[in-house]
Amino acid sequence: MKGGVLVTRPEPGAAETARRLSALGFTPVLAPALLLAPRPLAPPAHAQALLLTSRAAARALTPWAIRVLAVGTATAEAARASGFADVRAAGGDAAALAELCAETLRPADGPLLLAVGEGYSLDLTALLRARGFRVIRRVVYAAREATTLPEAARAALLAGQVSHAMFFSPRSAACSVALLTGGGLASALQGIEALAISPRVAAALEGVSWRGLRVAARPDQDHLLELLP
Repeated sequence: MKGGVLVTRPEPGAAETARRLSALGFTPVLAPALLLAPRPLAPPAHAQALLLTSRAAARALTPWAIRVLAVGTATAEAARASGFADVRAAGGDAAALAELCAETLRPADGPLLLAVGEGYSLDLTALLRARGFRVIRRVVYAAREATTLPEAARAALLAGQVSHAMFFSPRSAACSVALLTGGGLASALQGIEALAISPRVAAALEGVSWRGLRVAARPDQDHLLELLP
């Protein structure tokens, strides 16, 4: 095996990333920074499209017949796996999703249903409303911050068995930094290269004495994995 990689994304995504890492010859070290819990949703009948900005949102929903616009290919794949049939993917961020909405939908045809995690996608809501769309924003899952690191992850970090750490969102990155630095592991981070899925995530990792900090060329897991040696 090539070494340990700290995976900070929540389940069920953490297990998926772990499988990808194992296939590449790395040892996944799971340390989810957020714990997700779905919330029931009664879909409004008059929405013309469902907007998804994360795989967690797609997985939290029971599918029904509606056009789906997803922020990127991974979220689109999760929506199809959940049972949604009419799914299109944008280029990977809020601006790209807003642009796809403007290209394929009309404000006059009805509101857009934005299914999100608690506290997420306020920027997308503003972008869409600026383009004349009515947005119905519904929270379909809550994300609670983890209060401790898994013991196996802590042991691997103290033993110097982790060479890289993967970060998938600004909130989970900030939570991970708090757990790592507050748990007496700051010195262990000096031997770890942090891999961020986007510049916003990288900003949440600044101020820590990493061995290095790199950002994926595009905000998806495939490009994040490409940063590994």
